[in-house]
Amino acid sequence: MDKRIDSPAEAVRRISDGATVMIGGFGGSGAPIELIHALIDRRPKDLTVINNNAGNGHVGIAAMIEQGIVRKMVCSFPRSADPRVFTELYLAGRIELELVPQGTLAERIRAGGAGIPAFYTPTSVGTELAAGKPVETFDGRTYVRERWLKADYALIKAELGDPMGNLTYRMAARNFNPIMAMAAAHTIAQVSHLVPAGGIDPEQVITPGIFVDSVVEVSDPRQEEVLNRQGAAYPEAVA
Repeated sequence: MDKRIDSPAEAVRRISDGATVMIGGFGGSGAPIELIHALIDRRPKDLTVINNNAGNGHVGIAAMIEQGIVRKMVCSFPRSADPRVFTELYLAGRIELELVPQGTLAERIRAGGAGIPAFYTPTSVGTELAAGKPVETFDGRTYVRERWLKADYALIKAELGDPMGNLTYRMAARNFNPIMAMAAAHTIAQVSHLVPAGGIDPEQVITPGIFVDSVVEVSDPRQEEVLNRQGAAYPEAVA
């Protein structure tokens, strides 16, 4: 099955109001900037976004928040290098936050992709983050029960992709992308290089094509940190 899509705009056109969207990346590493900006152009409303952080500067996820299309963030680090957009809207009561410890966030996403409805972790025991959650004692230690995380869509970034959706990643850009691909009903992959079928050694495939629904090539992807150093803002100043 050929899963190639002509443009980021076409790739995100099905994302509608109220959708839950996982977005890969650890800061700017592995963040699909072009897909994010294409989604801003589409202007869906009331999105729930699951990501490691709440964005920096005025591009990427921060731009999504600034443009008013995000109702709720599920993340580990709402305050990063330049979190002013999220901070201002949160303090004004204009965006919701579900704070999740980073390891728990990764495991909740992985559980969603693996079909595991819940698991137990000692992380957050005795803190506000555990309030209202079931707890159990195993071998004399208390654990909090956490539920899986799943999404309607995942926007991810990969290095190589083929028409069937098989993917590889570049170094640390792997981060949340592979598990998000598994945990979403529809996964859209932005790839830096689209190669013919058979162009990726099967031994090197990280995300098998069965977890990917759409692939779009962005041969010269923008990097969040570079855009922020340039003082860029989307949609005003980024092409």
